[in-house]
Amino acid sequence: MKTTNHHSAPKNIDTRRLPPICGADNILGMLSYGVAVVFLGSCSLLPAKTFETQPSETQAQKTIEPNPVIVPPPIISSSGDVNFIVKVVQQVGPAVVRIDSSRTITSRVPDEFNDPLLRRFFGESAPQPRQRVERGSGSGFIINSSGQIVTNSHVVDGADRVTVTLKDGRTFDGKVLGEDPVTDVAAVKIDANNLPTLSVGNSDALQPGEAVIAIGNPLGLNNTVTSGIISATGRSSSDIGASDKRVDYIQTDAAINPGNSGGPLLNARGQVIAMNTAIIQGAQGLGFAIPINTVQKIAQELIAKGKVDHPYLGVQMVTLTPENKERIKNIAGDRLNITADQGVLLVEIVPRSPASVAGLRVGDVIKSINSQPVTKIEEVQKLVENSKIGTKLPIEVERNGQIVQVDIQPAALPVRREG
Repeated sequence: MKTTNHHSAPKNIDTRRLPPICGADNILGMLSYGVAVVFLGSCSLLPAKTFETQPSETQAQKTIEPNPVIVPPPIISSSGDVNFIVKVVQQVGPAVVRIDSSRTITSRVPDEFNDPLLRRFFGESAPQPRQRVERGSGSGFIINSSGQIVTNSHVVDGADRVTVTLKDGRTFDGKVLGEDPVTDVAAVKIDANNLPTLSVGNSDALQPGEAVIAIGNPLGLNNTVTSGIISATGRSSSDIGASDKRVDYIQTDAAINPGNSGGPLLNARGQVIAMNTAIIQGAQGLGFAIPINTVQKIAQELIAKGKVDHPYLGVQMVTLTPENKERIKNIAGDRLNITADQGVLLVEIVPRSPASVAGLRVGDVIKSINSQPVTKIEEVQKLVENSKIGTKLPIEVERNGQIVQVDIQPAALPVRREG
């Protein structure tokens, strides 16, 4: 039996594999579309020219100011304490855990060798199923003193065994209460009480430039602390090439590496504001985290019923731009009559899906959902995600120059497990 070790997470997004802009993502109606992220590499600045003059004694006297005021960097002045990171780590560190997982994978024997005649011919030399063990490690944090922990779904996905190690060295077997690949959130339970927990912030109120701290176990280095700022908020899944997710990510330049997945991103007050989850391959200072408001919502459902149902239409789509419209016309020719200049173009309808049953067609351009105008697939995704399964959702589309009203009943998204 072979053993494979890896550090699950953060999810490593390879921009070289992102789909071309004319092909919508093929994930059974995951209402998002992958767009390549472009990076400028090895940019160097030319040294600025410096002109020096020797000021006269009189000029020097005029320009010298006694006791110049030194302004501290914003990351210090915002908290008023140069050692605020130390205090945050001392405060919350015990609530951050290491999560090790393992799963046994059995290779399948070709069906031909199950034939009795072939088995009689090959005898003991016939191929036998082989097993190998994959091991991974990630991070998590305690949300309830009775042993409830949150982490990334891909840290524990398909695991036969999950082990949780606390900062004080205690180790527990973990039970996966549920996982949601759509948002990459999972809930784990250990048999322990009176555990330290993290206080929760409000991820809806975050602003770019705020100081943040990440704690986790990157590359097996337990209890590693890094710091930085919030680089951006509201990064859509298509922005970062993770088009199979339904999350608006927080971007940070705090160092995140494999093994950080599932660990907390904290503000200067020690409140958890997000869960570290993804990096982009080959990039530096580009980490992404799931907002804590999303993590809390998903975790509550996982703890209550072991799963999360996401509304699903069953369409593949692309944001209609002049460039996309021209490319699609060149590909489809007369097969598609696209008269709209903006909106969300449906490029494929999944058979027997809610969209198919409601009568949506390839070439339809979504103009509004529930009376709210839409021009981007991210807007469609949010409105569908906030809709209710089984409840009629009015959608207005432009078809061959005519406005058509369609009522559709979202179903539960068929989720395919990772790995």
